[in-house]
Amino acid sequence: VWDCSVIKSGGKYHMFSSRWDRRLGFGWNWCFNSEIVHCVSDTPEGPYQFQNVVLPRRGRQYFDGMNTHNTSIKEYNGKFYLYYMGTTYGGNIPGIGDEIPEAYALETWNRKRIGIAVADDINGEFVRHDTPLLEPRDCSYWDCTITTNPSVAILPNGKTYMIYKSRQAIGKPLQLGIAVADRPDGKFERLSDQPILNFDNEDFHIEDPFLWYDERRKKFCLITKDDCKNGSSGITGEWGSGFYAESDDCIDFEIAPHPKVYSRKIKWADGRETIQGNLERPSVLFDEEGRPTHLFCASGYGADPYDFKGNTYIVCMKLSQSC
Repeated sequence: VWDCSVIKSGGKYHMFSSRWDRRLGFGWNWCFNSEIVHCVSDTPEGPYQFQNVVLPRRGRQYFDGMNTHNTSIKEYNGKFYLYYMGTTYGGNIPGIGDEIPEAYALETWNRKRIGIAVADDINGEFVRHDTPLLEPRDCSYWDCTITTNPSVAILPNGKTYMIYKSRQAIGKPLQLGIAVADRPDGKFERLSDQPILNFDNEDFHIEDPFLWYDERRKKFCLITKDDCKNGSSGITGEWGSGFYAESDDCIDFEIAPHPKVYSRKIKWADGRETIQGNLERPSVLFDEEGRPTHLFCASGYGADPYDFKGNTYIVCMKLSQSC
């Protein structure tokens, strides 16, 4: 498992997450063998019980036909909107023990596109659109390779803001863009030709955004991963931590004076403290009044980045109200 999005509905907590066969290993298999599943719990902290596969493979002819990943579940006006990333590819499906050539992986990586599936019932069928919500632009722009990592804020009037990830070319910085539609499944148009949080330093990479709208403060709020490269101190000074920024218009984001909102060092319910190799794909759960209550992140065993000792899992961190 490697990402999740949790929503409360009907007195239960519903987690939509990506998964693939543990025997395949991590590596590039998230790009080739992932599927999105639905799990349910009585409490935010779990345990979550598997319910069904929501977005399985459906054929190479679809942009998302061979792989689904990167969940973001939202509810608006009684409908449920599942945003995700999908890929397709023409080569062999990697199996257990297969090496995935880097060229094959990068070719498939460049096919990542954002999709949406809609349901009338959280436990019912999610019906996919057959075309991506947002396509890359031509190579005169910064986002000409992919659209992925969707995170969505739906305003009370239905206007929907979506942050996405892209980059100009392999090896170029990962950056975030913003698009908007009049309704949750509507036609998305970019708000700006430039990425948000644009840095001069090419070692400042950011990814894994989580966006929400604070109705009380009339602010767009953003948590994202500090993915700094080449020994750079990045935004927080700690690779793999999360930082906070906010905006009035969802274009110009101001990074907080003390930006780090979570660290790879966490304290467990039994009092243990560990430094996680990874703590990413942040996703926030809110109560009925729109207050953040829990933070979910993808992690795994092993203290070194991407060394999971054969097992990954979702971490749930309970938040305390300080103001």
